[in-house]
Amino acid sequence: MKLQRYDTSYIKDYMETPEGYLTVNVPITRPGVFPYQRQDGTVQMEAKLPDEIFSDRTIRSARSKPVTDGHPNEPVTIDNYQAYAKGMSHTDSRVEDFKLYISLTVTDKTLIEKIHEGYNEISIGFLSDVVAESGTYNGDQYEYVQRNVEINHIAIVEKGRAGPEVAIRADSDAWQVNDDKKGGHNMPVYKIDGKDFEVDSAVKSHIEKLQAQLETAQTKAGTVDALQGRYDALETKLKKTEKDLEDEKAKQVSADELDKHVEARVQLIGAAKPLLGDSFDFTGKTDREIKEAVISTTKQDFKGDGKSDDYINAFFDATVEQVQSNGFSSTGANSAYTGDAGGNKDLEELKNKRLNMRS
Repeated sequence: MKLQRYDTSYIKDYMETPEGYLTVNVPITRPGVFPYQRQDGTVQMEAKLPDEIFSDRTIRSARSKPVTDGHPNEPVTIDNYQAYAKGMSHTDSRVEDFKLYISLTVTDKTLIEKIHEGYNEISIGFLSDVVAESGTYNGDQYEYVQRNVEINHIAIVEKGRAGPEVAIRADSDAWQVNDDKKGGHNMPVYKIDGKDFEVDSAVKSHIEKLQAQLETAQTKAGTVDALQGRYDALETKLKKTEKDLEDEKAKQVSADELDKHVEARVQLIGAAKPLLGDSFDFTGKTDREIKEAVISTTKQDFKGDGKSDDYINAFFDATVEQVQSNGFSSTGANSAYTGDAGGNKDLEELKNKRLNMRS
């Protein structure tokens, strides 16, 4: 007949998913000889041998198993899964560092809040055949062997239970057994500065819990620093993108202004060239210099010094308009036009010759 057993290890660290779930990767058992208390209060030493707990059967049994809040009073099955399950183990059970590892995800909000508050031990519930068989493993004597180990569920607990469900705790160096010194066994050993000290199991449990909480806090602090670094990098990238957009917008505005300036320049040259003639070199001339040159064709003694741009622009527009209104489009660089179209006979002759050429 299979008996139910529980092993316990600490949640050392966890990763929070975008949905708020917690994903944990932990060792859940290892080979060894451990004490289990009988109902009459005596203790029997049971062996977990490598060929049993590292068998394909046991490794596969850890996969896709429910995560529970504490140990139920019964094995978890399809009939009570909805009542007990708070998450699920993954399918990556494997042997690492001579331990059986698996990852799991906790999806229940209340249980996640407990974990944040230090409810941080993982205890597997499993069934096994406990066979009377004596021997020695790693120098430890045993009276029974756990065979055909099948993991039923993985519980999150505040601390491992004593009695028939002996808790096996874990730290970064080795696994320790929570034994209340029943059956004449030695007190648990806690290592401080490389030396072993016997301490009460409750004291050892509390120290290990505080250590696990410290490691969890350090992990969370590291996560916060990493997130802050990512945030700062994204903020810098965003500012650069905004600056690039502003630069592109400025370039676009400048391009539009350039197009308008080019169009105005073309129109200016188009209006001035018939009056200045083909020999006039527009290269390097400012708009004002071109306009003053046009004005000078009609008013040879014109001086633009001290005149405002508005004055020059108005004079230029009036000159072009007046010449075009008289039916004359160009006088050449040596025009005799002086601004008095009605009394200028030479201009009239030039105009008549131009009309006769078109007839």
